[in-house]
Amino acid sequence: MKKLPVGIQSFEKIREQPDQFYYVDKTSFVEKLLEQGGGYFFLSRPRRFGKSLFVDTLRQAFLAKKEYFQGLYLENNWDWNRAYPVIHVSFGSGVLHSLEELAIKMESILMDIRNEHGIDYEKLSVNDRFMEAIVKIARKYGQKVVVLIDEYDKPILDNIANKSLAIEIREKLKNLYSVLKDADVHLKFVFITGVSRFSKVSLFSGLNNLQDISMNPACATLCGYTQKELETVFADQLEGLDKERIRQWYNGYAWLGEKVYNPFDILLYFSERQFRSFWFETGTPSFLITLLMERHYSIPSIEQLYLGEELIDSFDVDRIRVETLLFQAGYLTIERMDEKMVGRRTYQLAYPNMEVKSSLNRWILNELVEDVVAKSANETRLIRAIQTQSFNDLRDIFHRFFASIPHDWYRKNELSGYEGYYASIFYCYFAACGFEIRAEDATNHGRMDVSLFYEDICCIFEFKVLENSKEGSAMAQLKDRKYHEKYQDSGRKIYLVAVEFSKKGRNIEKFEVEKVS
Repeated sequence: MKKLPVGIQSFEKIREQPDQFYYVDKTSFVEKLLEQGGGYFFLSRPRRFGKSLFVDTLRQAFLAKKEYFQGLYLENNWDWNRAYPVIHVSFGSGVLHSLEELAIKMESILMDIRNEHGIDYEKLSVNDRFMEAIVKIARKYGQKVVVLIDEYDKPILDNIANKSLAIEIREKLKNLYSVLKDADVHLKFVFITGVSRFSKVSLFSGLNNLQDISMNPACATLCGYTQKELETVFADQLEGLDKERIRQWYNGYAWLGEKVYNPFDILLYFSERQFRSFWFETGTPSFLITLLMERHYSIPSIEQLYLGEELIDSFDVDRIRVETLLFQAGYLTIERMDEKMVGRRTYQLAYPNMEVKSSLNRWILNELVEDVVAKSANETRLIRAIQTQSFNDLRDIFHRFFASIPHDWYRKNELSGYEGYYASIFYCYFAACGFEIRAEDATNHGRMDVSLFYEDICCIFEFKVLENSKEGSAMAQLKDRKYHEKYQDSGRKIYLVAVEFSKKGRNIEKFEVEKVS
């Protein structure tokens, strides 16, 4: 199988032969946006999801570059006789580490605009020059201007661990973006993309006509591949492959509409023909992991979060919420939405797929356990123990692991003092190994701590800390609440696993396993 180099123009494609291209046509969304008479639009999506590609699609359409759209929807659904001047601003490349570097970047952007459109600046400040560029370009071409801003928030997110610097950068960018409000009479269309959804007050003060299409069901598949697109466009690439496993690994992202695949993952999977965490490996969630640790976040609770609109919609460096960051960065997605009251929505979040669930928990585990070498060896033993249903081995694996943690580690970290720490270790190990697991699995008698599934077995775990409960209470709860009844008709062998810890002893004190008859 030849490797498939990735080619990027104004639409998405991969290439196997020099004359064979695969197109995923998203150009109909350009027409949908313009049907509203132009305007100001904002789209939030995780990194490497095709935002920049769609911005380029818009750019080529407004420039009337019909040659790029042959055979695509927009070829016969666009006025190619009228071109508009386009100002393209992108903060996507490089990492800015200071206000000085941001100033240089802004100056570079303004110089690119000047050189492309052949204008001169008379003003000095960045925001004045930006306004000057819009006005002079509109007058030069006799047409209103299209402004496309890609990765508008990247300078802030690159410095999110340094709150004071992030706030200063935010204010500088706010000064730049505020120009759009006063330039309205000269603008035909504005499209802004980013990862986070900062409030309008934070960055787009006064831009009241900015339409946020991030959670618009009609735009849910603007970025990403649907199942139908995958199976039709890449039909020959899928021959002989396990489509269900591909779906489990890479599909699952949703924004109140049909679920989609991350294009970055799919293109690289077709190139390499192996399951890897392609998307996850392009980013480092260090700041997110730090927040989880500092706030003693229960890792299993990430499995199913229920949040209101106020937590989903807004993000700001003044008050960073872990749940909002998890969602907007792409580590969680919308599983479903409830609208129990008029105007009041609640969202259930979950991991989008196996890539994210396994990889994120592996990162979290690295932070929790410190000894990465021991962690890696334990993963291999743990997989074998579950596969062979050797529960004594499972107990020994975790007991040896907890015993190997240096006492000095506990003195430097408060994590071992909260009850969810030990249960989180179990959960992260199982998730990192790729097992199907469910945290807080609901039944009509209560919630199981963790349920694990592998082939024809189901293991139901209950965790207790002896300092907070009586010895034997974990197994008693499993039996009294009859959690196993939920899966009794599944045809699986069901095991009840009761694990009791001692915070004082820093290890497992009691480990019981019973098979349900």
